Amino acid sequence: MRKWFIALVAALTIAGSMVAVTSEADARNRGGAVAAGVLGGLAAGAIIGAAAAPYYYAPPPPPPPVYYAPAPVYYGPACRWVKQRYWDGYYWQVRRVQVCN
Repeated sequence: MRKWFIALVAALTIAGSMVAVTSEADARNRGGAVAAGVLGGLAAGAIIGAAAAPYYYAPPPPPPPVYYAPAPVYYGPACRWVKQRYWDGYYWQVRRVQVCN
């Protein structure tokens, strides 16, 4: 149906331009008839073109952001390094020892 309508409009446009052609060449003032015909043709073309154009649908909005809870993390035992004094048989020494809860 749409192609048939476009073909009909094109045929009517061509037929209308054939009628507007003068049969003899004359150089007299036509009172702006040519300019009015051109402007009318442009206006009609714009109206018909807008009617035949497909509708524009905007894209849908993006989905809302989704919150994901952070993954559980294993922390392990709380360890720390401590200085420990010990007697090595001659004098007191200091060493670092790891102490975990």
